[in-house]
Amino acid sequence: MKREDIRLMGTAEIADRLGVTPARVHQITDSVKREFPRPIATLRMGQVWLRDDVEAWIAANRPELAEDVEGS
Repeated sequence: MKREDIRLMGTAEIADRLGVTPARVHQITDSVKREFPRPIATLRMGQVWLRDDVEAWIAANRPELAEDVEGS
């Protein structure tokens, strides 16, 4: 994978994507039973996830918000 192919999301981006607050994102990502993907890193600003992992979770758990794969 090339460096420019790596797309990341933090709490704010996930909140925007799901239409929820950052506090709700923390609840979702901390919940074991929701099986949210593990972050790939924890930085001073918080955790970061691979965008593809987050989008796969959205497709499986919030299909009404799933991106149109052919259109993206």
